[in-house]
Amino acid sequence: MEIALFQPDIAGNVGTTLRTAACFGVPAHIIEPCGFPFSDGALKRAGMDYAVRANVRRHPDWDGFRQWSADAGRRLVLLTTTGATPLPGFVFEADDVLLLGAESSGVPPYVHDAAAARVAIPMQPGFRSLNVAVAAGIALAEALRQTKGFPA
Repeated sequence: MEIALFQPDIAGNVGTTLRTAACFGVPAHIIEPCGFPFSDGALKRAGMDYAVRANVRRHPDWDGFRQWSADAGRRLVLLTTTGATPLPGFVFEADDVLLLGAESSGVPPYVHDAAAARVAIPMQPGFRSLNVAVAAGIALAEALRQTKGFPA
């Protein structure tokens, strides 16, 4: 299991997601450009000292990430508010990449089109979305539960 953030806007959310990835031993991908200068200092507050321990791969753009995922044979599972499958009904595979969009804009149509699956986290009526780092944690926990991928 891996996590990928598409052009993230908020350093704190990236730091929190990298902290989650480090704690669970899950590689993380940052698809640039970011909406902030990517640096240890920018990530420090939310990621604490965990973010620097995360296995992070930065991709200069979507095309670079797509090339990596195709070469690695990875299935892209997009977390989206317009997902076709509710999270509890989706079946994860151990080598999935959980893809999350930018906080301000989500992902463009070409990213939706490239995803093998689109998954939504069910919420109460009248709410638009969860914080991206919270959504990453919820989806990652469910994916690791299903695939028996939690650390021993």
